[in-house]
Amino acid sequence: MTHPNPTTKDTTAAGIVLMTAFSLLAPAMDACAKLIGDAVAVGQVVGTRFAVQATLLVPLAFLMGWLHRPGLREAALHAVRGALIIVATGFFFSALRVMPIADAIAIFFVEPFILTLLGGLLLGEPIGPRRYIACAVGFVGALLIIQPSFSEVGPAALMPLVTAVCFAFYMILTRRMATRMHPITLQAYTGLAASALVLPLLWVFDGSGIAPLDPVWPGQRELWLLAGVGLIATLSHICISFALALAPASVLAPIQYLEIVGATFLGYLIFNDLPDALTFVGIILIVGAGLFVFIRERRMGRRPTPAP
Repeated sequence: MTHPNPTTKDTTAAGIVLMTAFSLLAPAMDACAKLIGDAVAVGQVVGTRFAVQATLLVPLAFLMGWLHRPGLREAALHAVRGALIIVATGFFFSALRVMPIADAIAIFFVEPFILTLLGGLLLGEPIGPRRYIACAVGFVGALLIIQPSFSEVGPAALMPLVTAVCFAFYMILTRRMATRMHPITLQAYTGLAASALVLPLLWVFDGSGIAPLDPVWPGQRELWLLAGVGLIATLSHICISFALALAPASVLAPIQYLEIVGATFLGYLIFNDLPDALTFVGIILIVGAGLFVFIRERRMGRRPTPAP
């Protein structure tokens, strides 16, 4: 099932507003996950996040007539996407337990560079020397953030990098599937696939003592925060799904860097975390290189997809 993809001047402004909303909502989800801390297994947080998404979006897609019965190949692709997003989210939420939100998100933003390289490698998309240089600059920026973080928290500083790699592969698959179905349908099936994979794992590891996967009964505070993670994640992904349907991705992609601004503000407001000078330099390099890549993509007539 395909969906209309109007990208006229009349709809571009609405797409920009929705993309801005996503960029400001996403750090709020991360803040909820960070506030949960070690009180709940990270796998339980991930499972709740996708279970809420599936619970909200599957009935909506059904009522609107957007659901369809996936074939075997499509179901397999949903399962692979589900596995990738589980790993990406799990590593990112784990990183948030020991790192400032802004640092983790800034490191994650090497994802567009990885996606650009994978696009050339797997999809045969042309990549000129300027974009290779921009990608290298972006990775240098990430290293400037990782280096002091690594000295403070150890290998956990590399977790957002794992998230970026998994998410880049996730977006490669999303590029192939996004034009075949309504964006809400795609997000509904993503929630279903991820829930079907992670929830049985939590059941198997219940009582195992393996902290990331051993679920516990959350307290009232944690229940509210888990609900916040699921609701904000679902709402933010609805925003980005419709934003991509209303405006060209090459216009929307640079707006996503507002996420770093929102993360820095919330990190300081809630956790009193403020990036140091070296981290700010790394953020500037990543944002600058990322904007260059998106501008080059736009000039080449391609449509880079922002990472939800």
